[in-house]
Amino acid sequence: MREKMDSRLEETGLKEECGVFGIYDFDGADVASTIYYGLFALQHRGQESCGIAVSETAGPKGKVSSYKGMGLVNEVFGQEQLEGMKGDIGVGHVRYSTAGASVRENAQPLVLNYVKGTLALAHNGNLINAAELRHDLEYTGAIFQTTIDSEVIAYHIARERLNTDTVEEAVNRACRKIKGAYSLVVMSPRKLIGARDPYGFKPLCIGKREHCYILASESCALDTVGAAFVRDVLPGETVTITPDKGIVSDLSRAQAEPARCVFEYIYFARPDSTIDGVGVYASRIRAGRFLAMDSPVEADLVVGVPESGNAAALGYSLQSGIPYGTAFVKNGYVGRTFIKPRQSSRESGVKVKLNVLREEVEGRRVIMIDDSIVRGTTSDRIVRMLREAGAKEVHVRVSSPPFLWPCYFGTDVPVREQLIAYNRTMEQIRQEIGADSLGYLRVERLEEMVDGLEICKGCFTGKYPMKPPTEDIRGD
Repeated sequence: MREKMDSRLEETGLKEECGVFGIYDFDGADVASTIYYGLFALQHRGQESCGIAVSETAGPKGKVSSYKGMGLVNEVFGQEQLEGMKGDIGVGHVRYSTAGASVRENAQPLVLNYVKGTLALAHNGNLINAAELRHDLEYTGAIFQTTIDSEVIAYHIARERLNTDTVEEAVNRACRKIKGAYSLVVMSPRKLIGARDPYGFKPLCIGKREHCYILASESCALDTVGAAFVRDVLPGETVTITPDKGIVSDLSRAQAEPARCVFEYIYFARPDSTIDGVGVYASRIRAGRFLAMDSPVEADLVVGVPESGNAAALGYSLQSGIPYGTAFVKNGYVGRTFIKPRQSSRESGVKVKLNVLREEVEGRRVIMIDDSIVRGTTSDRIVRMLREAGAKEVHVRVSSPPFLWPCYFGTDVPVREQLIAYNRTMEQIRQEIGADSLGYLRVERLEEMVDGLEICKGCFTGKYPMKPPTEDIRGD
């Protein structure tokens, strides 16, 4: 699985683990279609599998309708599936695997039937002590149906519920046992619960539409379903949503020093989202401005590698005064279902997804802004495409610092030996990708980029907010 994952990352760039969505309609209306559109808005966070689970709070306690499958949201769900899912409370999930194989059994939400009723859980993140907790559960009789760490969380919530008065207290107790990154949305028969890890690695926000409350990974999903943004779930907070009490907050797990994943702002999140009070689009504009300040170069045109490089390219242009332009046309129909041709040409994957506008770059000095360089193979191909289209010079600027360390918290940054920046100088990297010059965002600029938020910079500095595992726990 590791080999497969590495080749997939090389072809498509960095991946996030998943996106979560939950809704409770206090008027009793069916929510499956709203979850569908919410997941559609979060599709960028995971394209391997998706699922929806709903329940009727006024119906038989514990009856859950669920459906999940491999593929994009509009591939898995049709009108027949959605119309058959009756319920006024529900959770949904889109997944990209960083822990556990890419198979239907590992798709979420997970639905558990146990002595206290039912639970449906959707999880975004990656636990660093999942293997240890799973081992302990297995030796006390637990039988696992999946290979994902989310099932470990679900089991612990179910077990804690046997000794607590409320499901939200069970969620809190379970969260105190798990270590790592998690944003959870949990559906019980009468409550919708959201929980975020104390570091706030992964985002989670609250929205409201008439008499519906919504939990979602990003605010763009709220906009899509016509909901107003209420606030972010705070790092270490558990929120419980019910008709009689609305939103009830528990901050007993909160701590003084959050460490949000900075790559939400650089790459993962949609540019129209706002996370913890900071607009993603604005942060990318700032990153581009900083690149222009710290790595200036004379050129005729600034272009971004779609999509996440575009805003940073605009920021570079605004700061430098060099015109902003479009050099790449992206094929929007290339998704996970694209059948890759059986040929040895490594360029095929990039050329199918991107094509260069020759008339824009021919004879010109081009600054190309990308969000990151992982192995360098994709950057090498794109630089070559610009040169083949007639670009006189290609200057690469990167709106993140060099990757030097792996990530254990839900981002597919591979082992150090596979990172182009590991054991290479800036000049060696420049030569490897074939650029005329190369510049990265300085690590010191990251806090400025996110308006002073406390962030995790472990993949750039090797200094993690918590002690990392002694072995690579990602993959199968």
